[in-house]
Amino acid sequence: MEASKRKRLTIGLYLNYFVHGIGLIILAQNMQELGKLWGQPLAVVSYVISGVGIGRLAAYLLLGSLADRYGRKSFIYIGIGSYFIFFIGMLLVKDVMSAYLLAILAGIANSALDSGTYPVFLEMGTNNGASNILIKAFMSAGEFILPLGVSFLEVNKLWFGWSFILAAIILVLNAIILFPVKFPEKNLNQEIQQQLFAHLPAWRRKGLAVVLSLYGYSSMALMILYTQWISLYAEKQLHFSNLQAHLLLSLYSIGSITGVVIVFLLLRKHISETILLISLNALSLISLLVVNFTNNSLLISIASLVFGMSAAGGIMQTGLNLFLKVFSKHKGLITGVFFTFGSLASFSIPLITGWLSKNSIRSVLEFDLLIALVGLVLSVGARMFLGSETNLEQARKKITLIDYLVIKLLEYRFKEVKVVGKIKFFNQQAFLDEKREEAVLNRISVQSSNENLTPYLQDVYRHIMKNSRTYEAEDFEKDDLTN
Repeated sequence: MEASKRKRLTIGLYLNYFVHGIGLIILAQNMQELGKLWGQPLAVVSYVISGVGIGRLAAYLLLGSLADRYGRKSFIYIGIGSYFIFFIGMLLVKDVMSAYLLAILAGIANSALDSGTYPVFLEMGTNNGASNILIKAFMSAGEFILPLGVSFLEVNKLWFGWSFILAAIILVLNAIILFPVKFPEKNLNQEIQQQLFAHLPAWRRKGLAVVLSLYGYSSMALMILYTQWISLYAEKQLHFSNLQAHLLLSLYSIGSITGVVIVFLLLRKHISETILLISLNALSLISLLVVNFTNNSLLISIASLVFGMSAAGGIMQTGLNLFLKVFSKHKGLITGVFFTFGSLASFSIPLITGWLSKNSIRSVLEFDLLIALVGLVLSVGARMFLGSETNLEQARKKITLIDYLVIKLLEYRFKEVKVVGKIKFFNQQAFLDEKREEAVLNRISVQSSNENLTPYLQDVYRHIMKNSRTYEAEDFEKDDLTN
């Protein structure tokens, strides 16, 4: 793609996720006003919010498969259109059932955007999927700005619906921005990516699919559990003040944004995804150990910052990037599978932790420690199933070594060429031996194990033999003049 078109497409895709960040929390941020609009208590409004998760869970696999078949752009527009209906519709409906259906539609919008966007960034040819990591940053920006906007409307006694209207306006403008942009061909560079992982036997690929699918669950579960319970844990179990307890979540958020930047830069430097997965999951486990087994407020604050950086800094998207590269032919489906497991975590973790909290809040955080350990084991498992992974720098180092060996072999070859040249010269034979060269080319076609490479190898040898003749002739012309 041209640089200007790529930039326009990138901005449009990121703007969608800025609005998506708003959509994730806009119902929770306006629960009281929505309750008045529908004439329902807060508990019912909370029930409506659960519809978003239902929509995601129901749509991911279907939309992911269809995105592989029909292209990415149409599904990104489905996401934009669905979110637009959600934002405007929530201000118009008067009953809970209609609101619940709109919440389900918001979950479908999320699924459609993910099914189209994550594959597109890889198909644009961007650096190692690093651009996918910044999706998390734009979501966080939307989640950060919306509460400020809601507070502004409340303080100035303005209609709460303006936050919904603003999000809808951004979507309309973004749809206009993206409309003339031609998306990259779906599954672009698919053959190249498949060759990178061609060494994997079927059982390893299946094992890797299972491990990375489960990682979609564990990485989401790790974040959800911590954000829902850390403040209450600090206040009730560690006896922190209310301010200190909520500060831990703020530090987590700061760490998350910092982690996104760090992971983005590391991926642009072609750091292996598996190295990042193992390193950051290990760091998450260590930081949770500190939270679980110390009462020191400073240490726990640092640990919360580090946990946000490692567990919520785009490491989930890094796992998806690896998944997409290994199974590059079905990027939409793989995105759907990965986030379906993430949606299962969104649904199941509140139920599990609610049951555990009946025993003690400490047991909830200890369960998060167990999830972190599982995430680390899954990361190591992915590395084992992947086997010998090669990135750009490693591949170039191998080529450099091969080039060195080829040069040395060619030096030996030209040394023997000189001997052959002397024999031809004294026997008054022509330097060009067409039968001999034809035999060399035929032998290459027999000895080559890759039929696709055979014509390239033959072309290389034509040049080598041509240069050999030139070297022979020039050498003996000089010798003849000297003598």
